[in-house]
Amino acid sequence: MNDSFIPPQPGSRYSISGGNLRISQLNKEEDAGIYQCLASNSFGTILSREASLHIAYLEEFKTQRRSPVSVREGQGVVLLCGPPAHMGELTFSWIFNEYPSFVKQDTRRFVSQKTGNLYIAKVEPSDVGNYTCVVTNTVTQSRVQGPPTPLVLRSDGIMGEYEPKIEIQFPDVLAVAKGLTVKLECFALGNPVPSITWRRPDGVPFPRKVDVNKSTGVLEIPYFQQEDAGAFECMAENSRGKNTVKGRLSFYAPPHLVEKPQDVQKAIDESLLWECKASAKPKPSYRWLKNGEPLESFEDRIQVVNGALSISSLTLSDTGMYQCIAENRHGRVFANAELRVIAVAPDFSNSVLKAQTLARQGGDVLIECRPRMSPRGMISWRKGKEALRESHRVSVLDNGSLRISNITKLDAGLYTCVARNQFGVASSAGTLVVKEPTIITSKATQLDVTVGESVVIPCQVSRDPTLDVRFTWFFNEQLINFGSHGGYFEKVGGASAGDIMIRNIQLRHAGRYTCAVQTKVDSASIATDVVVRGPPDPPLDIKVDEVTETTSFVSWSPGPDNHSPVFAYNIQIRSPFSLGWQAAKTVPASLGGQQLSARVVELSPWVEYEFRVLATNSVGTGEPSKPSQKIRTKDTLPRTTPARVSGGGGSRSELVITWEPVPEELQCGPGFGYVVAFRPLGGQSWMQAAVTSPDASRYIFKNESIPPFSPFHVKVGVYNNKGEGPFGSVTTIYSAEEEPSRAPSRVRAKSLSASEVEVSWKPLPWSTSRTRIMGYEVRTTQLKQANESDWVSSVMRTVGNRTSAVIRGLDPSSTYYIKLKAYNSAGVGPDSAVVNVTTKRPPPSQSPVKVMWNATDSKLILKWDHVKALENESEVMGYKVMYKQSRQSRPSVVETNSTSLELSLPVDEDYIIQIKPVSEGGEGSSSKQITIPRIAVAHAIGFAPERRALPVLVTLSLYCTVRTFL
Repeated sequence: MNDSFIPPQPGSRYSISGGNLRISQLNKEEDAGIYQCLASNSFGTILSREASLHIAYLEEFKTQRRSPVSVREGQGVVLLCGPPAHMGELTFSWIFNEYPSFVKQDTRRFVSQKTGNLYIAKVEPSDVGNYTCVVTNTVTQSRVQGPPTPLVLRSDGIMGEYEPKIEIQFPDVLAVAKGLTVKLECFALGNPVPSITWRRPDGVPFPRKVDVNKSTGVLEIPYFQQEDAGAFECMAENSRGKNTVKGRLSFYAPPHLVEKPQDVQKAIDESLLWECKASAKPKPSYRWLKNGEPLESFEDRIQVVNGALSISSLTLSDTGMYQCIAENRHGRVFANAELRVIAVAPDFSNSVLKAQTLARQGGDVLIECRPRMSPRGMISWRKGKEALRESHRVSVLDNGSLRISNITKLDAGLYTCVARNQFGVASSAGTLVVKEPTIITSKATQLDVTVGESVVIPCQVSRDPTLDVRFTWFFNEQLINFGSHGGYFEKVGGASAGDIMIRNIQLRHAGRYTCAVQTKVDSASIATDVVVRGPPDPPLDIKVDEVTETTSFVSWSPGPDNHSPVFAYNIQIRSPFSLGWQAAKTVPASLGGQQLSARVVELSPWVEYEFRVLATNSVGTGEPSKPSQKIRTKDTLPRTTPARVSGGGGSRSELVITWEPVPEELQCGPGFGYVVAFRPLGGQSWMQAAVTSPDASRYIFKNESIPPFSPFHVKVGVYNNKGEGPFGSVTTIYSAEEEPSRAPSRVRAKSLSASEVEVSWKPLPWSTSRTRIMGYEVRTTQLKQANESDWVSSVMRTVGNRTSAVIRGLDPSSTYYIKLKAYNSAGVGPDSAVVNVTTKRPPPSQSPVKVMWNATDSKLILKWDHVKALENESEVMGYKVMYKQSRQSRPSVVETNSTSLELSLPVDEDYIIQIKPVSEGGEGSSSKQITIPRIAVAHAIGFAPERRALPVLVTLSLYCTVRTFL
C-alpha cells in the first residue's frame, strides 16, 4: 500500500474504532507496509508517527534431499542450512541422526545464528551421520526441518595439521543502535582445533558487562553505548599458526526530543518562536507540518532555522495544529503544539483590580492592571473622577501597572484602570489605603553575657494599630523554632513586642540574633550581637620533649578564650600506676595566662606518662586538652628499697628472708632485681645473693651448717641495668627451728554434752634455744562401723600456750580416741598418749507442749507439760525459758527445774517466748514461738497450740479468753 487512504467501509477488512485501526485476515503481500494516523477536529489536523507492519511467516524447505558431504578425518567442514523464505527473527539448531539428539556446541562445533550453518572445526569418526537443520521463527513460534545432510569419511587418508581458517566473519562496519544487545560471531576450521580470542586493537580492555563465550567464540555486548563503539579483532590460533579478522561497531541513535514546542495562545500582530531540538546520531534534520501538511515558508515572516519555527505579525489564519519532525536515517520523532491567534476587546473578568490595596506611608506600591485584550491597546488611569497625571512619584509601567513612590496620606483613594483597543473599552477600579509605617524602637546593640546566665533580647515596635504584627527570630540567619533547641529560647514580649529570653545561655548561643517584624503592608528587622563569655576551650597541640629521668618539657598552644582572657594554666599527668589524672609539679610553680610552656618535675624514672593542660579564666576552668602522646622518662639507679623485710620459719637448715616487692613505678629502669645480704649475728662479713625477678618477695638460703633458730642480720638492696642502688635497714631474722621433740603429757578428756568434749594437757616449755611452740594439734578419731577400716578422723589446731580445748560437733553416745602433738614453723612433734571419751546421750527430742500463760498487769505465769526423754536420750534436768519484747533483738534467759515459771514483767508490751528442755546431753528441742500480745484488761489467759496440731501460720496466733473482775 503506497500513499493510500483507508476509508472505513462496511464489510471491509479494515475497521477504525477510537482512532485504532483493525485489520482482519492479514495478507503479507497487501498489508505489510508503513501506516500513519491523521487526526482532525475544529482546531486543526495532526499526523501520527509512522508505524511499520511486518507480517511474520516461515515457509517449508523446498528441497527434500541433499547430497552427502564427504571429508577426511581431521578436515574442517561447513554444513549449509539454507533457510526457506520467511519474515521475523529466526533461531537455528541441528539434529544429529534422530530427534531429540541435538548437536552440542563446543570449541569444535558451532551453529551460527546469523546464517544457520553448522561448522565443525575438525571432523572425527564420531561425527559421521545425518545432520538436519531446524529453523524456528521467534515471532510465530513455528518450526520447520530441512532435509538431512549425510556426513561421510573419505577412505583416502587422514587430513594433516593446518593453520586456522576463519569461516565466520562479522561485517567490516556494523551499525548498532543505542541500548541494543549486539553479538559478534567468529569461528575457524583447523587442525588442531583453534582457540578463539577477542581484543580491541587499541589495547583498551573490555568493560565488565562484555561477555566472551570461550567455547563458542561469541562476543556479546549488552546495553550498547557510545563508548562501546570502535574496532574489534578476532584471532583464531593453533599450533600451526594463527589468523585474524577485524571489524568495526558504529554507534547510532534515532532522534530523541530534548526540547519541544508547547501549546500557546497569541494575539494578532504578536510574534511566535517555537524551539524544537532533538538528540541523535547522526544529527537530525527538522521539518514542520501545519494541520498535517508541510509548512511552506513562502512568506518572510515564517522562518525555520535549526528546527526553531518563528512567525512574526501573527494573523488569524496562522491558527492551527503544528508538528515538528526530527529525523535521521534511523528514525523520526514528532512533537505537537497548538497555536491560537485571538482578537478580543479589553476584558477584566479574570483579572479585576484588587478591591483594596494596603500601603505604608513613605513606601512604594504597585497596582497591577492586566486586562485580557488582543491586540494590545492603550491603558490609562484615573484617581477618583480625574485623569491621573504622571510625575516623579507616579508612573504607568509598560505593562500598564501603576507605581507610586514615597506614598503620602493624600495618595489614598479610588484608582481606576481603563483599557481600550480597536474592539472596545473596559475598566476596573480598586481602593488604595495608606497605613502608618512599622518602626522598631529598640536600638541595635551588643549584649555581653556569661555562660549559665539568662538574657532578654528586646524587639519593641511602633505600628499602625489597625494592623496585626508578626515577630520572627533568626539565629545566625537560621529560623528559631521555639519549643525546640533544648528549651533555651522563650518568647517574653507579649502581643505588642517580640522580646525573647535565652535561659542558661551556652557558648554555642553566641552570634547574631535578628528580629524580623512583618505586617500586611511592610516589614522591618533589627540585629543584636550576643557575646557569650565562658571558660576557655581546651589548649591545643600538646607537645612533650627534653625528657630526663625525672623531668620533661611541656608546651602547648592556647585555645579560644571565649571572650575572657586566660590567666592561668595547669598541667596534669597520668601513668599506668596513678588513679586517674593528677596535678603535676612544674617550674615555674605558677603558670600565668601568657605562659605556654613549663618543665614538669618530680616524675618517676622509667615510667610512661601522658600530659594534658587546662586553662582558667575569670569565668572558670575549661575542659582539659586531648592527652599528649605517651612518653617514658629515662632510667636511672634505683632509689627505693623493699619494705617490711622479715622472715623466719622454713625447713631445717634454712634461712627464709621475705620482703614486700618494690612497685614497678619505683624500679627506675629495666632489669630490676634484689640483692639479699645476710650474716650471723655478731659476724663481720656479709654473704650476698641476687634475686633477678622484680616480683620476687622471698629468698631462701639453705646450708646444713646453719644452727636451728639462730639470729641473722639481714638487709635487702636493689639494682637495675644502670647499676646497684641502696640497701635497706638491717633486720634480725631467725633461721628455721627444729620440730618439737617432746609430746604433751597428762592428757585428759571429759564429755561436756552429747556433742562436746573438753581436752586438757600439761604444756611443753614455750621456748628453748632450738625451737618454739606455736600451738597444739588435736586429732580426734571415731570408729563409725565395726570394720576397723571405717575410722574417721578430724584435726583442730590451737594457737598459743593453751592447756585445754573444746571439741564440738561430735555425735552423741559415741566413743572418740584423742591424741595431741605440738607444732611450730618447722613441723609437728611426736604424738601424746591416746585417751578415749564417750559423749553423753542426746538431749530430749520432744519439745514442751500444752504451754499456757496467765497474765496480770504486773506478772506473767507460764505452765507446760513435763518433757519425758526417750530411752536413748538424756533425762530432763530442767528448762530454759527465753523471752524478749517484740522490738528487742536479744532474748533474756531464765532456768528452772519445774514445769512452771512466774515472771515479774509489765504486760503493756508484746512478748515472744520459747521454752526448751535441758539435760546433761545439752539443750533439747524448743517449743514454737509464743507471742503474748499487750493486754489492756486486768487479767488474761492464753494457750499455745500444740506443735504438731496446726500449721506454722496457726501456731503463731493465740486463743485468748479474757475475763474482767470487778
